[in-house]
Order: sequence, then structure tokens, then C-alpha cells
Amino acid sequence: MCRHAAWLGPARALTTLISDPEHGLLRQSYAPRLQKYGTVNADGFGLGWYDGSRPVRYRRTVPIWTDANMPGLAAAARSTCLIAAVRSATVGMPIEETATAPFADGPWLLSHNGRVRREAVRPLAADAESGCDSAWLAAAAFTRLRDGLSLADVLPAVVRTAAEGDPEARLNLLVTGGSHLAAVAWGDTLFTHLEEGVLVASEPLDDRPGWRAVPDRSLLLASPDGVSVTPID
Repeated sequence: MCRHAAWLGPARALTTLISDPEHGLLRQSYAPRLQKYGTVNADGFGLGWYDGSRPVRYRRTVPIWTDANMPGLAAAARSTCLIAAVRSATVGMPIEETATAPFADGPWLLSHNGRVRREAVRPLAADAESGCDSAWLAAAAFTRLRDGLSLADVLPAVVRTAAEGDPEARLNLLVTGGSHLAAVAWGDTLFTHLEEGVLVASEPLDDRPGWRAVPDRSLLLASPDGVSVTPID
């Protein structure tokens, strides 16, 4: 159910998440190595980066390997904060750009890897960008972030409440505001790699040493000051 990745650190191109690594998101779209649910991610893709403090998105409903504009765009889009996702749509969910991560609200960009019953998340927000489950989950997080709550408070609260309504939900989240990253591992794989910055991805983008699995039901917070991983009780 989807693969996503993000970078926080010195400016680099989106190709460093997509096509430069041997197992970047381009390859993960058709040959993921650790995906538990589904075998290909061909129901669309999305790219996000920051122009100063302003988030920019590019989303399509076609497989990432079919978009002739993607390679040039990904090479030109450089930022200190990047996020990208390839989608395997949950059965019954719409295949449309508004249902494709990253979702956006103000400075925030959010990607969801997983599935959740819409009935479990619709009460958590007044409206959503799309009728799909991921958009409602994103709206629930954005509603609380707009109220001034921190990512460290918002993400655990949202996934706990969603899981109460749907105990089988898979709720891996990746969220950024441009100067920091947060991620939740809940029901699927998540890895991080520390170098001159922080990489976070559903599965390793390459075979270099240093990739570390984030434990299930954990919250990862990353900023220029460092990285922390804490359990979500």
C-alpha cells in the first residue's frame, strides 16, 4: 500500500529519492522489496518540495515511470526538504490527483502509507481534499496542526483515534513543515538513514550500511538538531 520517502538536510534534487538510488521510488513503484500489501504502486505519484517556505506539489494519477515530465522536473526541483510517494490505491478508493499524496495545508505536506476505514477518520475533520481514506486522515492531522498543536502531539493522537475505530488500520505517516520531519510507523515498514541530513523511507533506497528500521507503533521526529524515536503508547 504505497511507498514514500523524505529528506531533510542540505539542498538536493528530488532525483535523490526517486531515480538516483538503485532502489529509489521509481523502482519501488514496480518492484518494492519489503512491501507487505500489494505488489506494484502504479495508481499515481506525488512530489513535494519547498520554494523558500512555500510548499510546491506535482501529482499525477499515472504510474511514475510513464510520466515524461517527471525526470526533468525531479532533477530541477532542489530543496532542503523533499517528500515523494508512489501510490497503490486501496480497493474502492478513487484514483484522482486529489487522492494522491502529498496532501497539503498551509506549510504542511503529508503522505499516508496504508489504509483505514473512512468511518474511523471522517468524524475527525470537517472536510477533506478527496473522499479517499488517506485524505481524511490528512485532514484530521491538518485540523489539529492549524490549532497550533505540535506534530509530537498531533500524530500520536490521530493514529490512536483512527486505530480505535479501525483496529486493522495501517497508519504509516510522513509529515513535514519544511524545517522538520515527522513520521509514524504503524502497521508497515519504515526506515531512516542519517548522513549529512536525514532520510526517511518506507524501505531502504539503496544497500548502503546505516539504514535502521523504525519500530512499529513509533513516532520519529527529525530536525536540524537531531532525530528521536519514541513509542506511541
